[in-house]
Amino acid sequence: MLPLLSDDFEVIDDDVYYGILPTATQYSRNAIFAGLMPLDIEKKFPGLWLNDGDEGGKNLNEEHFLNEQLLRYGQTSKFSYTKITNLNSGKKLVDNIHNVMSNKLNVIVYNFVDILSHARTEMEVIKELAEDEAAYRSLTLSWFEHSPLLACLKRIASIAKADEQHNYKLIITTDHGSIRVHEPSRLIGDKNTTTNLRYKQGKNLSYEEKDVFSIGKPEEVFLPKVNISSRYVFAKEGKYFVYPNNYNHYMNLFKNSFQHGGLSMEEVLIPIATLEVK
Repeated sequence: MLPLLSDDFEVIDDDVYYGILPTATQYSRNAIFAGLMPLDIEKKFPGLWLNDGDEGGKNLNEEHFLNEQLLRYGQTSKFSYTKITNLNSGKKLVDNIHNVMSNKLNVIVYNFVDILSHARTEMEVIKELAEDEAAYRSLTLSWFEHSPLLACLKRIASIAKADEQHNYKLIITTDHGSIRVHEPSRLIGDKNTTTNLRYKQGKNLSYEEKDVFSIGKPEEVFLPKVNISSRYVFAKEGKYFVYPNNYNHYMNLFKNSFQHGGLSMEEVLIPIATLEVK
């Protein structure tokens, strides 16, 4: 994406940080905005943290978590938080971005790349367009080139260049990566076991030991413990969990799809870049 930004921005810092496990949005993005591990979020905000089996959206309180984190660090300046989940909200962001440029901090969550990875699993046409990693990146780049997000970033650069009194920084990062899975791993759990293909949280799990990283005491790694015998297992490398029921169907359905939630460098090593307006 950098070449499309290079006319307006220059990179002043380009780094990588470690994401948390599970490498799934409800854990990793809430952790970023709360500045806390999931177990600490559950303790501090018991009414706002939802576990895997709970009904309701799992990332509906990010703005509240961010506000609480800023207050915790003595930051009381005005900020904005905007989540973009469709084309119309993206276009509105472009039109309204000038209204928030006086804030000390503006946060934009753009869901498209995550949506694309899920759509690739469910839609044959997307599978054809994003057959492998190179094609997936190319499709993402094509979207970015014509997206409201790029238009918004260019608008931000234009406003910043006209403002000689303030310095602006743009920080780009994400909450997790994804990996193309290619090898099924059998797992058995009860009806309350999580549905994610790369990690499972539940009790009485039966799985292939060699295929997983297992955590039997979630509280020791600051993850919520739903039951007394709760366990987390994370798929390694390019594995993905498949139940014995309809094994062949689901093995073929998800093979070579892009997934996240597990333990691989692709999921855990997360880029973060800081840019300044030229």
